[in-house]
Amino acid sequence: MEVDIRRFLLLFSLFFIISEAAYPIFFFGRPRGGMLTPPIISHHDVLPPEQWFEQKLDHFDPTDTNTWKQRYFVNDTFFKEGGPVFLMIGGEGKANAAWMITGTWIEFAKTYNALCLMLEHRFYGDSHPTSDLSVQNLRFLSSEQALADLAYFRACMAVKMNLADNKWVSFGGSYPGSLSAWFRLKYPHLVDGAVSTSAPFQATLNFPEYLEVVRDSLTTTKYGSKCNDNIQSATQMIDSLLLHPLGWQTLTKTFKLCNPLDGTNKNDVSNMFVNIVGNFMNIVQYNKDNRKFEGALGTNITVDTICDIMCDESAGDVLERYAKFNSLIMSTYKTECLDIEYDSMVAEYHNISWDSASAEGGRQWVYQTCSEFAFFQSTDSKQQPFGQHFPVTFSIQLCQDIFGKQFNRSTIEENVKRTNTNYGGYGIQVSEIVFPNGSIDPWHYLGITTSIGDDAKAVFINGTAHCANMYPATAQDLPQLIQARKTIQSNLQQMIEFIVWIQ
Repeated sequence: MEVDIRRFLLLFSLFFIISEAAYPIFFFGRPRGGMLTPPIISHHDVLPPEQWFEQKLDHFDPTDTNTWKQRYFVNDTFFKEGGPVFLMIGGEGKANAAWMITGTWIEFAKTYNALCLMLEHRFYGDSHPTSDLSVQNLRFLSSEQALADLAYFRACMAVKMNLADNKWVSFGGSYPGSLSAWFRLKYPHLVDGAVSTSAPFQATLNFPEYLEVVRDSLTTTKYGSKCNDNIQSATQMIDSLLLHPLGWQTLTKTFKLCNPLDGTNKNDVSNMFVNIVGNFMNIVQYNKDNRKFEGALGTNITVDTICDIMCDESAGDVLERYAKFNSLIMSTYKTECLDIEYDSMVAEYHNISWDSASAEGGRQWVYQTCSEFAFFQSTDSKQQPFGQHFPVTFSIQLCQDIFGKQFNRSTIEENVKRTNTNYGGYGIQVSEIVFPNGSIDPWHYLGITTSIGDDAKAVFINGTAHCANMYPATAQDLPQLIQARKTIQSNLQQMIEFIVWIQ
């Protein structure tokens, strides 16, 4: 019996390793674990316990009485009677209780004696509305259902905790930043203000500008345009090697591929570029983001690291430097080889079990992009140094191969159009809100970077990346980030018309 258990554990471990290898570190603009990673905490910190809320499965079908348990957290440490309620919105990853004890919003809570709540997003983390992640069940995964979850949760908590007369402010970063604004837009009677950080608003089929911002961000290093020039030269060398089987062998060895590259397989070639270019995208998106926490990976790798490697002539030719950066990311994430086989990746995303690797949020987020937002980062712009190997058609094909032929280009375009009609896209009309964004973060291109009203202010932070203002302050923070937090607080103060408490 003991031998059988060991054999099972060995086989399970091998399956998980193989599964993880086929599951990209960074995909569709999302790193493993979600776009908003938790802040640093101490082993001595005491986290609030998880709690469970009975949530409706379908808010838009009054005949559907099915319910499920949704995970949430409460921190009432700073709360005084009459104080505001701060609601942190969960996103496309597991809600982490670390956010309940640290971060900029907790500093605000201390100042304004706020009650802090955080609600995990349906279908992510441990909030499982259905038995699996089949396409049939994923029809209950949408931003509209998530907003209705927030509304129902807020209404019930107001009664349960006697908070009906308190000011409510929602917080979120990245996709939850969008939800924070949309919550204020759709349910203004339930939430009095919103902070919407690094939030994309304009759903779009093709998002080639993402890589253009990556290009611009790399020019902010001391090397200027030289870093991009070297990346482009390395890309051209890869393109040349793709023309001959001997070149395929070289690329297999250079980038530590799990299996020999077949240069005639366009999907595998595209997926190779998705992986190796994704390394650059991931580092730029989270550059110097103060997102360290216990067990974090790669937080010390920055755009400076990238360009130090790409401009180090002692490290070999530009292709060798490109490969050195790839090896750095692989070693950081403890990846022995890079699985770029398209069919293996699709097979992983096909897995509908909650125990699969992609169930940590990857399958769900890809579904939401295919069914609502697209946001497909592509190489369709020639104004970037990463080649032309994953056009928008690659993402459309992936939607079809994972979720079905019904997710064709015209369907996705209609989904995008519906999302922008529903929420307004760039033209969102909402009040009592603040929109922080960082110039380094490629997502700012789809966000609100100029104020749209006296009570709808944009805070554009030069030199910072994704959700930087949400993380705890450090001694290394840029002056403009320090000022941004003060500006956000000033706007928050106006939203809640705070009372100065006598200590």
